[in-house]
Amino acid sequence: MGLDQDKASSSSHVLDLPREDTPLLTNSTHTSSNFKTCANVFIAIVGAGVLGLPYSFKKTGWATGAMMLFTVAFLTYYCMLLLVHTRRKLESGVKYVKISSFGDLGFAVCGQIGRVAVDVMIVLSQAGFCISYLIFIANTLAFILNYSVETPDSRILGLAPKTFYIWGCFPFQLGLNSIPTLTHLAPLSIFADVVDLGAMGVVMVEDVMVFLQNKPIVQAFGSFSVFFYGLGVSVYSFEGIGMVLPLEAEAKDKQKFGKILGIAMGFISLMYACFGALGYFAFGDDTKDIITTNLGQGLLSSLVQIGLCINLFFTFPLMMNPVFEVIERRFWEGSYSMFLRWLMVLVVSLVALLVPNFADFLSLVGSSVCIVLGFVLPSLFHLIVFKDELNWASLSFDVVLIVFGVVASVSGTWSSLMEIFAAKA
Repeated sequence: MGLDQDKASSSSHVLDLPREDTPLLTNSTHTSSNFKTCANVFIAIVGAGVLGLPYSFKKTGWATGAMMLFTVAFLTYYCMLLLVHTRRKLESGVKYVKISSFGDLGFAVCGQIGRVAVDVMIVLSQAGFCISYLIFIANTLAFILNYSVETPDSRILGLAPKTFYIWGCFPFQLGLNSIPTLTHLAPLSIFADVVDLGAMGVVMVEDVMVFLQNKPIVQAFGSFSVFFYGLGVSVYSFEGIGMVLPLEAEAKDKQKFGKILGIAMGFISLMYACFGALGYFAFGDDTKDIITTNLGQGLLSSLVQIGLCINLFFTFPLMMNPVFEVIERRFWEGSYSMFLRWLMVLVVSLVALLVPNFADFLSLVGSSVCIVLGFVLPSLFHLIVFKDELNWASLSFDVVLIVFGVVASVSGTWSSLMEIFAAKA
């Protein structure tokens, strides 16, 4: 099945817009060295989700949380390779198929149903990321600028601080998301990852110092009831599977792509585990959903948190572009629509107002969307394309991943919703 009949299905044919498959680091030759490929993988995966890991470790226990992270990292890596192998198989067939993105792969394997499934997951996951950005920005600014022990329930112009800051961001985000071409904002996303690394370094140093002073009681294993909650946060933290196909296509040495991807995933998982464990070790049961708020309101802590807010603020329109690409293709014939863009920003802002807890929302998005996008669809597409060539072990593993993904998605979504409603009660 070719993709020629679906050429008009992407607004990138109409406008020079970055899609869900647009790498952030590119060069004029359209190939990347091994180092740049590794950097692209890092940029695609590392984000604000890491800041919720210590709170997740508090829920699940540090040993359970660490094992869950390493397991999710391995399964994510495996499913990324499934997508690469499935694309190579289809492109090497008798009838040439050009597959540039996850959505193209879904169309090549399952027709319009496959593309719609991927499109829905892309929209929900990318919008979910942006919702978490707004929650982080609003809660962080409220903590830095408005919180005090004497007046913990202070208000601004009659509004709760979180509500005030979300609506304060709204008109600026309307302007940023109205720009048809946001390619020149990609360096800001790269800068955001640099700041994330710096913030993680500062937080981990502070964590060690606090731990040496307080040494709170921590638990290695939590109850099974929060297992799927922690799984959702872990999956969210590694979400970047939509980038793997363009990154592999851009790699200069494609034979080494799997090794490079594995090294990057291994390093990220080790970094995540250390960050989550140190944060929980330092603050124990007092660990908050955004770990940076545990550092207090000192100058260094405030600078780190404000820097993260600024970077997430400017990363927001980049993360919304795949949503606009799908929505404009589906409802506006692939043409630019300011009305649809503003409507989507409004919807994202309204949802952010309703979610009280940053880490709870990470778990919800990770469970409800990212597990399907990261585990179920890659395994399903691989099974369909290779069904006549797989041995018993490989076929069984694909089926197990699909079943596990569906069960984990349903259970994790339920667990996360219970946490969110319990927090609002």
